[in-house]
Amino acid sequence: MNTCSHETEGTAEMQKLCISIVPIFNHLDAAEMREIVKETHAISHERGHTIYRAGENSDGLYIVHKGRIKIYRLSDNGKEQLVRILEPGDFTGELSLFSESVHNAYAEALEPVELCVMGRDDFQQFLLKYPAIALKVLTEFSTRLAKTEKQAASIAMESTETRVAIYLADLVEEQKRSDITLPMSRKDLASHLGTTPETVSRKLTDFEQAGWIRQSGQRDIVILDLDALLLA
Repeated sequence: MNTCSHETEGTAEMQKLCISIVPIFNHLDAAEMREIVKETHAISHERGHTIYRAGENSDGLYIVHKGRIKIYRLSDNGKEQLVRILEPGDFTGELSLFSESVHNAYAEALEPVELCVMGRDDFQQFLLKYPAIALKVLTEFSTRLAKTEKQAASIAMESTETRVAIYLADLVEEQKRSDITLPMSRKDLASHLGTTPETVSRKLTDFEQAGWIRQSGQRDIVILDLDALLLA
C-alpha cells in the first residue's frame, strides 16, 4: 500500500487548531499560541502508514490533530505489544525533546491522520520561555507512568476475565455511556490486556451469554449489568 506525507490545505488554520487542543499548550494565550504555531508544520498520513519505527532518530514532537495512531513495540519473537492509542490532542516523540535519542517503539496510523510536528530545538526554546509548558509535559509523563504501572499490575495479578471486565468498565466511565465503542481492534485489545484475540472474543461471548453485555459487530458493546461485570 502506497502512503504519503504532504502539506495539507488550510495548513495555518489546522496548526492553530492542533495547538489549541493539546493539553501542554492550551493554557497559553492567543499571542503565545500563534508564536508556537509558526514553529510547527503540518503533515498527513494514510491509514496503515508507519509514521516512525523503533531505532529511527527521534527529533521532534508529533501532535495528533485528526485520526488515531497506534504506538506499539515488537518482542524478540515479533509479537506486538500495544503501548497506547493516540487520539486528537495527544502527542508522541516527547522523549526526544530532552535529549537526542531514537524511538523505542513504532507509530502506525490506524486511519487517515493529520499531525502537527515541532522540532526538538524549537520546543526546547519554548520550554525555557514558558516554564508552564514543562510542568504540563511532566504531568503528562506522570499520568502515562501511572497507567503503565496499573496495566502491568493488572496483567500480573488479575485473571484475563477480570482484565477484560475492568477494561469495559473503564470505557463506560471514559465514554460516559453504557453503549460503548472499543477504540481498537480485538487484536490490539488483546495485546493491551496481555492475552490473545481468541481469549478476548471468548470472554466477551461469556459475558453476553451471562446477560451482562450485548455485542453489535466487532466494536460496539452495550453494558447491561455493570455491577455483575465488575464482579467477574
